[in-house]
Amino acid sequence: MGAIGAAGALLTAKKVRDRLRLSRAKHRSLAGHSRMAKRLAGLVPNYAFDEAEFFRADGAPDDVAHRRQAGFRNLADIYDSRFARTAALSAEMRDSIPDIAFTGSYRVPYQFSPIVRENLSAGNFYKASDGVMLTDLDGNRFYDLTGSYGVNLLGVDAYRETIAEGSKTVEELGPTLAGLHPVVADNVRRLKAISGLDAVSFHMSGTEAVMQAVRLARYHTGRTHLVRFAGAYHGWWGDVQPGIGNPIPADHTYTLADMSEKSLKVLATRKNIACVLVNPLQALHPNRNAPGDSTLVSGRADGSIDRAAYARWLGRLAETCRASGIVLIMDEVFTGFRLAPRGACEYFGVEPDMITYGKTLGGGLPVGVLCGRAELMKRFRDDRPADICFARGTFNSHPYVMGAMDAFLRRMDSPEGAAPYEDLDETWDARATSLNDRLEAEGAPVRVAYLGTIWTVWYTQPSRYHWMLQFYLRAEGLALSWVGSGRIIFSLAYSDGDFAEVADRFLAATRQMARDGWWWLPEGDAGKAFRRRLIGEFVSHRLKRG
Repeated sequence: MGAIGAAGALLTAKKVRDRLRLSRAKHRSLAGHSRMAKRLAGLVPNYAFDEAEFFRADGAPDDVAHRRQAGFRNLADIYDSRFARTAALSAEMRDSIPDIAFTGSYRVPYQFSPIVRENLSAGNFYKASDGVMLTDLDGNRFYDLTGSYGVNLLGVDAYRETIAEGSKTVEELGPTLAGLHPVVADNVRRLKAISGLDAVSFHMSGTEAVMQAVRLARYHTGRTHLVRFAGAYHGWWGDVQPGIGNPIPADHTYTLADMSEKSLKVLATRKNIACVLVNPLQALHPNRNAPGDSTLVSGRADGSIDRAAYARWLGRLAETCRASGIVLIMDEVFTGFRLAPRGACEYFGVEPDMITYGKTLGGGLPVGVLCGRAELMKRFRDDRPADICFARGTFNSHPYVMGAMDAFLRRMDSPEGAAPYEDLDETWDARATSLNDRLEAEGAPVRVAYLGTIWTVWYTQPSRYHWMLQFYLRAEGLALSWVGSGRIIFSLAYSDGDFAEVADRFLAATRQMARDGWWWLPEGDAGKAFRRRLIGEFVSHRLKRG
């Protein structure tokens, strides 16, 4: 009995030690504590500012509040006169298209949202695109900084061509799903060369490709858990979105700190981890959620990356996973082909077990792709015929998608496709540096950081109104996605002249925002004052709710 008791005590001690090691490997933020984030989200009171509070949320004096109010009214008049038809159709569709209601409500911090929606609705519809421009229903022309959420790498004109070329390639078979068009074989050969891996499966979205990668990793390792890093996005399904946004707990997901020795220790010691997911876009903001203006309260940290440091981290992560029998999955759905001809794996010098692609790879059409080592991609066991890993999709390998993909990959193999990569970093570094130099010279509290053609705006001082910048940018003819200034995505079609015009308009927007008083600061520690004020608001409104 004594021996049994001693063994039980040792087992308990090991469990406690493993639990403590896991806890220490979590990032000390809500991004690193998904369950806590969900619990706290349920405590956040819903309240909205009236007009007087709207312009004084940071305690600004009357003269500054009046400047803001006048600037806001002027901006509202611009929106009302320029964007009327586009805004009207968006308002009509708000209750019929849930995406419009969601993005409209969460474009800015929720306390400000009702007044912003009423006065600064630019709408969700466009009628045309050409070059690097978008045209809305009112005929307004915008420089496209949305990048179609990452899809638009080459420029819309190039994707019109790849879709047309692809359609012609497969037109004899047409939209028939009885089997595969031969062009699929060409795509597989190219993707194997790009990824350096053995086998390929096609899906309808990046989310589906990630789902399949995780499923296969669990199937072949016999292990239950996946690891994601704090703040990283891998699609909207439950296991990779364990915090806010997921209605049920993700009990088989560990969220660990990025670039952390403690996380490597967890990977080296726990025996239930099937796979690790890496989104290389996190190099811009390790351990922080994707930046969006809806949660922008006091500012946003410098997003400058240390490429060498992140590459060293990925190398150590890969070594740890290999030693522990863990499948390393690089999620290149967003970054694939944006950083180098072979994607972020080439850019950072890492060799994973699986890679997921999407976005631009479809040549303008929706697609998800999974590449992996042969033994991991197999969906059945030779010795157990009933033990399978099922995955199907009616529209996987759709002929028109495969045709457009073929046209895209052929273009990337050509001298025309290779040319932008010869000086990609130098080009975008020079553009970011020149804009930052101009912003600094003018005293604007705004800077940009970048990972190739993917940019984020950060701020050198706190403010409760940084989110207003997106509306000034649109008034200057710059179109951003619904997340606002947190994510700017360029296509390779931007010439030096195009970028110069964008930079001029960006500067004009920051000048007007400054003139209208939105970047006023109180004396002393402004960040502390804003946080104290915000906490006071939360407590006050929470108590009112009872």
